[in-house]
Amino acid sequence: MEQELKYKVAIIGGGPAGCICAYYLQDKFDVSIFEKISPLKTLLPTGGGRCNLAHAEYDFKELSKNYPRGEKFLYSVFSKFSTQEALDFFDKIGVETYIQDDMRIFPLSNSSKDVREKVLKALNKVRFIREEVLRVNDGFKVVTNMNSYKADFVVIATGGHASYELIKLLGHKIIKPLPSLTGLKTKEDFSEISGVAIDNILFTHKGISGPRVYTISSIRARENFPYKLEFDFIGDINLQENLNLNPHKSIKNLLAEKLPKSFCEYVLKNLNIDSDTKCHLINGAMRDKIFSKLKHFEINVTGTVPDGEVVTSGGVDLNEINPKTMESKIVPRVFFCGEVLDIDGFCGGFNLQNCWSTGYVAAEGVMHWFASFSSNLL
Repeated sequence: MEQELKYKVAIIGGGPAGCICAYYLQDKFDVSIFEKISPLKTLLPTGGGRCNLAHAEYDFKELSKNYPRGEKFLYSVFSKFSTQEALDFFDKIGVETYIQDDMRIFPLSNSSKDVREKVLKALNKVRFIREEVLRVNDGFKVVTNMNSYKADFVVIATGGHASYELIKLLGHKIIKPLPSLTGLKTKEDFSEISGVAIDNILFTHKGISGPRVYTISSIRARENFPYKLEFDFIGDINLQENLNLNPHKSIKNLLAEKLPKSFCEYVLKNLNIDSDTKCHLINGAMRDKIFSKLKHFEINVTGTVPDGEVVTSGGVDLNEINPKTMESKIVPRVFFCGEVLDIDGFCGGFNLQNCWSTGYVAAEGVMHWFASFSSNLL
């Protein structure tokens, strides 16, 4: 059954990008969001449930450096809508924010649920259609699993995990999605020190995880496995001097002054050195082995941890999108925003910032197109 709707803008995807796009369009257009699951459901787990909305970097070029894929593309986007504009948006809809010492921005409520409720409340003129979009046909007929709908503009904001077949039907190239911001599987077995954390690296029974590892996995998301990592866990410490100053202390307790004791025991065990050996009995060869191991701690990465993925690297090829409007260069009046694009950032609010910013620019692009070519609308 085909329905002729009053809604002139069809937004496919009810995540952060689709919702902010709808917010800026709803006063001038009839907007419908097609979302087969609950809108903004993907917002709920962000920031550990606290919703890391953005990062307190206000220079758009510096902000763009936090995106391994999409940095130059985002210059134009962030010059129009960056951190301050995102904060203004949240202030306008009643979400108060604060900045942590690490520059991450959170809602004062520390609740993703609260942010979700206020964003959805602000979409008071938007219609939500709980149907799955299968394709967009010629003439801008949006075909779902239940109906078909006519629209004048289509905005695709389906996130980093869906609708690639639909997008391919429009003629767009998809950069193969790969896990980013994820834990890493390792050749080494760290199960006996699972749960130990050093310098934002968390050892797990599958490999390594934690904020520093997420950054590494993001930077190297498109590299082939296996690859080797090396960490300095001891810095510029003078190990011989410390041995001399603590002759009767066990080597594990000396090292534990700087590192977790269980990790020290793990390292010494792998070096075949008794962890209870007194410091005055540690000879030069043993000292050098310990220092080298901790100074150049090698980890061999064999893959990503299944289901550990937070975002993906990959998506719609940016060469096919106009960064000034988010409009397709292939199909006029089709726009893209959010994580469906080949853009991904580090942890710290950067991926949500991409959604807020590209969503706004897509809305602006629709408005600009309508103002310039309204006489040609269907």
